[in-house]
Amino acid sequence: MNIKSIITRAAMTLCMALCIHPLCSAANEKPFVIPELREWKGGKGEFALTPESRIVVDDESLTKIAEIFADDYNTMFNRKLTVRSGKAAKGDIVLKLKADKRIGDEGYNIDIADKVTVDAPQPTGVYWATRSLLQMFESSENSLPKGKITDWPDYPVRGFSLDVGRKFFPLSYLKQLAKILSYYKMNSLRVHLNDNGFPAYFHNNWDKTYAAFRLESEKYPGLTARDGHYGKAEFRDFQKEAADIFVTVVPEIDVPAHSLAFSHYKPELGSKEFGMDHLNLFSPELIPFLDGLFEEYIGGDDPVFVGDYVHIGTDEFGKDYKGFDNKKETCEKFRSFMDHYIRFIESHGKKPWVWGSLSTAPGETPIKTEGVMLDAWYNGYADPKEMLKLGFKINSIPDRYVYIVPMAGYYYDYLNTQYLYDKWTPADVGGEVFPEKDPGIVGGYFAVWNDHVGNGVSVKDVHHRFMPGVQTIATKTWDGANVTLPYAAFDSLRHNLSEAPGVNELARVGTGKELVYEVPVLQPGMHLPFPEIGYDYTIEFDLEAKPEKYGTPLLMSDNAVFYLSDPVSGKFGFARDGYLNTFAFAPYDNETAHIVIKGNNKSTSLTVNGHTETLDVDTRLYNEGKNKLHYLRTLVFPLDEAGKFNSKINNFKVYNYIK
Repeated sequence: MNIKSIITRAAMTLCMALCIHPLCSAANEKPFVIPELREWKGGKGEFALTPESRIVVDDESLTKIAEIFADDYNTMFNRKLTVRSGKAAKGDIVLKLKADKRIGDEGYNIDIADKVTVDAPQPTGVYWATRSLLQMFESSENSLPKGKITDWPDYPVRGFSLDVGRKFFPLSYLKQLAKILSYYKMNSLRVHLNDNGFPAYFHNNWDKTYAAFRLESEKYPGLTARDGHYGKAEFRDFQKEAADIFVTVVPEIDVPAHSLAFSHYKPELGSKEFGMDHLNLFSPELIPFLDGLFEEYIGGDDPVFVGDYVHIGTDEFGKDYKGFDNKKETCEKFRSFMDHYIRFIESHGKKPWVWGSLSTAPGETPIKTEGVMLDAWYNGYADPKEMLKLGFKINSIPDRYVYIVPMAGYYYDYLNTQYLYDKWTPADVGGEVFPEKDPGIVGGYFAVWNDHVGNGVSVKDVHHRFMPGVQTIATKTWDGANVTLPYAAFDSLRHNLSEAPGVNELARVGTGKELVYEVPVLQPGMHLPFPEIGYDYTIEFDLEAKPEKYGTPLLMSDNAVFYLSDPVSGKFGFARDGYLNTFAFAPYDNETAHIVIKGNNKSTSLTVNGHTETLDVDTRLYNEGKNKLHYLRTLVFPLDEAGKFNSKINNFKVYNYIK
């Protein structure tokens, strides 16, 4: 058993002893799984994999799931289990379909005895069962506690929304997100494809305000963002790959507000009354333009948008319409616009998803609601009781609980996971509390919004905020109010689980506070055994400085570069996500120095011979001091490859904690 397994088991034993059962219990304790297992009947002893163990399926429809399970087990534990059909033997893991009305389409049963038998009414449930088994195997890769599991979700929609409009996230990262969501039985990923910054940070000039649309467009050349976008073919493939692991990607094109990217492309579409981030609903060119845009992605025999749902936005249009003489006419026009795109999406065989904003747009123009999903995020825009009466299905995504806006100073920087774990379920829609499992409340989401463009926040920083959120929201959207494990135990044990098979975006290295790597001499061009190390860390080495060209790296990864001589000033510094951060230190030729670099989720520091400079949060003022931007200077330290430097780097050491 490896060190991680020992630590995990020790923590589980302690927490379970304190929180659930006495140590002297003869039956096996409930295994720790996220989301928490709904029902557990402990047996005695352990099931152990043998050299002959196989994954056995009784239905061809489960073969692909079995192969994914086998691949994931191999990725995590370096052993490939063969997949077979036919009769199972002792030591095998059996996957089968079996009717069970009690647990629904996503529920499953697991009987862990001399063999492990998984059964579920649908393949979805079988797949979720394999996620539970993998998490249980993380405690001990060859064995499982004997017992019986019955598990099912309270809510059919369990998801996450990511704003890629104001901050670009590479498709490779979106793929990792889908794997993580899947590992925790979250089944929906919203990709918010267009948005814009606030003009106050851009000299109050709409023309200079940042805006982006992240999809390749052949119909409207020049619309696609130049600083990062997704090709049609790769985005289509990504959605299919996510569907294979039971995650539905919901693409969102947000109109008619949050739409500056479209008025940048075609200024006559912008609203002079509300601002250019709003589209002019009265323009005769608007509907033909947007019809063409949506048609590009949902039309044809092989549409770019693969899944069932397409989100059309309709968020925050017109605010409260105060001060406008044509409020009534504008509200009616907004309602007509919304109804048009609901029906337009449906006419292409897709299901529409909206934000709504109807509580601020009263009127007589009818809007189709049957079969339409509505995000209830702020009750002033869409009162959830009224929306249910109108016929919408509600996705609970209340801003006061589940919105992350990194470094903004409003909403959450990190979610209050203890409050959410102890108090929240999707039935609480921003303070409007419905009965648990109300048929109108179909599920819950959490979200990351990147409101403050240019604030230095990296993909890694967003991910650091995402992980505790996904583990918590996964629990509460699956188990609802039925969670039994105390938060302290949950929060301790969750760190022992992987992000997903083969996924380590947090760049965790080692199992405790330790020296994780050292080498007497770091040679130019040398490859280290892991690509990067995440927060918290300490890098330490002795420098014998030689002349370096501007732009000479010390170390690099796919995500970042740490420079001995940065490309602009020739000083120590680092770059990631298009941001360059520079220290004041540039060594003299032939200077010797002891260097210590430390990083956490708020700052990066450089110590030279005992003198420290810290790049922490830099508060920047805009609009004559009326607006603040908190600029983050963090670094997940790159370790994949050493640069081609001239200097001598001796006694190089990496610690996975702040030393």
